[in-house]
Amino acid sequence: MSALRARLSAILLAACLLFTGQTLAAPDRAAAADPGYLMAHFIGEGATGQQIYFSHSADGLRWRDLNGGGTTLRSTVGTRGVRDPALVRSPGGDKYWIIATDLCIGCGQDWNTAINNGSRSLVVWESTDLVTWSQPWLLNVAGAIPDGRNAWAPEAIWNPATNDYVLYWATNKPLNGATKHRIYYARTRDFRTITTPQTYIERPGTQEIIDTQIVEVPAGVGTHRYVRASGDGQITLEGSDSILGTWTHLGNLSGIGLTGSQVEGPMWLKFRDRNEWVLYLDQYASGRGYLPVTTTGPAVPGTYRLPAAGSYDMGGTKKRHGSILNLTAAEESRVLARWPDTPAQRLQSYNFPDRYVRHADFDVRIDQNVTGPDAQFRLRRGLAGSGTVSFESVNYPGHFLRHSGYDFRLALDDGTSQFAADATFHQVAGLADAGWSSFRSYNHPDRYIRHYAYELRLDPVTTATARSDATFRVTS
Repeated sequence: MSALRARLSAILLAACLLFTGQTLAAPDRAAAADPGYLMAHFIGEGATGQQIYFSHSADGLRWRDLNGGGTTLRSTVGTRGVRDPALVRSPGGDKYWIIATDLCIGCGQDWNTAINNGSRSLVVWESTDLVTWSQPWLLNVAGAIPDGRNAWAPEAIWNPATNDYVLYWATNKPLNGATKHRIYYARTRDFRTITTPQTYIERPGTQEIIDTQIVEVPAGVGTHRYVRASGDGQITLEGSDSILGTWTHLGNLSGIGLTGSQVEGPMWLKFRDRNEWVLYLDQYASGRGYLPVTTTGPAVPGTYRLPAAGSYDMGGTKKRHGSILNLTAAEESRVLARWPDTPAQRLQSYNFPDRYVRHADFDVRIDQNVTGPDAQFRLRRGLAGSGTVSFESVNYPGHFLRHSGYDFRLALDDGTSQFAADATFHQVAGLADAGWSSFRSYNHPDRYIRHYAYELRLDPVTTATARSDATFRVTS
């Protein structure tokens, strides 16, 4: 009962603070007992590499790819590619966003176009649990900047002084005789509407600045409440006591041999159990992905140290410009359950063995000799019940095979119980061959997945032909 009273008291306190306009302590200031860290990142070029990937670490230095190293979110808007994702948690811990650059180099766009006539929008996803995400939407942030030519590398931080988020990003534009990237900012509460963009950071002359990320430093550590690291020819450090106030130049990391010609994409991590930080830097010039640089004083350049050999492990995929969230125990449990290392597999037809289940324009059928990702699925623990399975698309993560009107579509999980039931099946011995598999509907137990005229359907099975149509081999 005492635990219940404590929980109720915490809920009431949170409600009172929100009602009176006060801000809550950001939950990403994780306690020492909280278990780990989540990184959102992209992995390279092309339509597959420029999507959202998740990785997990228990100690902040050794990372494990989630989802078998596969995509966790895919952009279906704008350029249909994303880079530089930022993970944002609400002050109350009840909502999350991912904001990312709308950019797909090598899939219909080159660097010159991206710099001078790129997307003026960011790509945004929203979630209430870190595992079920909305459809992405475009947030036009640079359209209101006169002659703004793109919108890159977004970040956001909760500002207690204004009780909303400061959203900031880089836009290339001509101004005062120089066409270069500057950092702009706007304020928002929901990442759907923003205030008029304002210049946030500009370097002298023709010097560009593209990447910057802010970390909040606990009271008693250093002389500044906030420290930001930026890519502006160096990896420059600045400090301030106010996010939108005056920032003081602190120095750079050239003393340990790291300049903007070698690294970019600064990404902060605060260790949960000690006053020590990691500043991850993307080794873009050598194509090696992130390198961790540690410090006990983010505002003091002389305290930064290169990692010792063997002291870190970035996992199987190359991790590029992203964002890290300190996880609570509940968040970590949900994330690891949602994206285990489940292999990608195919469903082979029993009576047409050269055909495999695949999606095409979100319709589902069996086609001949399909080996690409349209025919690859991860057999997840069933969305609706134990001892069941659901089929998640490899190249459209979050999308599952779902029946509607007894027809099958590839559809985004909307988090409802109806969707879960429609996308859940019992895997049983094959109706035509017990060495294969058949899949009985969770919410229509008299019906099975079967193909008819090569289209996938949910039908009763009463004939020998239907039993063959409803039998599949799960194969890699």
